[in-house]
Amino acid sequence: MSVRVLLVEDEEPARALVKSYLKKYEEIEIIGESADGFSAVKSINELKPDLIFLDIQLPKLNGFEILELIEHFPVIIFTTAYDQFALKAFEMNATDYLLKPFSSERFDTALQKAFEKIKRKGNEEKEIQRLSDTVSDKIEFIDRVVVKSGTKIKVIPAEKIMYIEAQDDYVMIYAEESKHLKEKTMKYFESHLDSSQFIRIHRSYIVNVNYIAQLEHFTKDSYLVILKNATKLKVSDSGYKNLKARLNF
Repeated sequence: MSVRVLLVEDEEPARALVKSYLKKYEEIEIIGESADGFSAVKSINELKPDLIFLDIQLPKLNGFEILELIEHFPVIIFTTAYDQFALKAFEMNATDYLLKPFSSERFDTALQKAFEKIKRKGNEEKEIQRLSDTVSDKIEFIDRVVVKSGTKIKVIPAEKIMYIEAQDDYVMIYAEESKHLKEKTMKYFESHLDSSQFIRIHRSYIVNVNYIAQLEHFTKDSYLVILKNATKLKVSDSGYKNLKARLNF
């Protein structure tokens, strides 16, 4: 069995350690190394490794944000220095991880488990999705959203999001100068965006209060939110109550 491996780690000594531990495995072929999140997504999608060693703390994108953007789903061994929150997520999803600093014996155990998963050819996409969902559910507030547009990756700070619109199993995120489709639910964003800044005004809309210009009557018993860029969004009865409570009018 030949196993193609990609190393995703920003610290060169850490990559060197993994490579030294891998030397005794003749079946291993190291096909690439990535030192930041952007290049990692590109390498995973283009090189299609069987196995990746994925650090969590990385420049540009963290390990979990990488999982949201990949289109190829390899077996993953996570590496981390101190993220107890992440360790709980891994344990809940039976995903292997290496807590730095790790011994060669612990490394070998993780690698053997990875070999077995590769042989079984399980559904790594579903496993990665379960892990991502577990992590997402436990985050209190998000301060940015990562999206992919063609071959480009964009990081959108939460404060730059004007509003979010429901699109079946996706959402459309409207930022100041662009819009992006994201495979997440409205419920996710309602729960994880700062409620002091974002309000659910309708089953189809979540709006950033900092972009609201005015509220006006649409019909006798309904309203529209007018944004600073002149976009008009419908407001439901419950949305009106949310706005009234938040904006104190």
